[in-house]
Amino acid sequence: MANKGPSYGLSRDVQSKIEKKYDDELEDRLVEWIVAQCGAAVGRPERGRLGFQVWLKNGIVLSRLVNSLYPDGSKPVKIPDTPPTMVFKQMEQIAQFLKAAEDYGVVKTDMFQTVDLFEAKDMAAVQRTLMALGSLAVTKNDGNYHGDPNWFMKKAQEHKREFTESQLKEGKNVIGLQMGSNKGASQAGMSYGRPRQIIS
Repeated sequence: MANKGPSYGLSRDVQSKIEKKYDDELEDRLVEWIVAQCGAAVGRPERGRLGFQVWLKNGIVLSRLVNSLYPDGSKPVKIPDTPPTMVFKQMEQIAQFLKAAEDYGVVKTDMFQTVDLFEAKDMAAVQRTLMALGSLAVTKNDGNYHGDPNWFMKKAQEHKREFTESQLKEGKNVIGLQMGSNKGASQAGMSYGRPRQIIS
């Protein structure tokens, strides 16, 4: 990665808006969840956006997190014995986490890009991805989630309805209110001004 100098003008304005979206309280909740989910071996970051970024940057903590959401014997991300030190290996580890998170059910619009984390371009996007992953884990309720279920919103689930043939036939006889109503419609009492005057 090339070193990036300071940004000026519009670039700095855009970057500062992105940085303002980062939530320190959410960071605390996510750290608590990651430690509860993966165990104390993952350690804790220094407080603040950059501390959080450095903690997650090599992809090992993220990989352990997503692996812990799967049952034993089906871990989607291979974790090296020693944390990677080369840049492309760290970025590859992050990419493996993103692939595993997508396979777990996180939608593409909730995913961050590798550079958002690696270069700390958009740490709020990283928080959004982790929130989406936590929400899915709480919603699945398969016994692999550890931590307080109130930390995340439960996603809405499908509620399928079954109708009998007679109920479906009955429904065809009802005129929906979207089509309007003709109740009380009559032209009684309507007058349009004076009658036509025919002069011969």
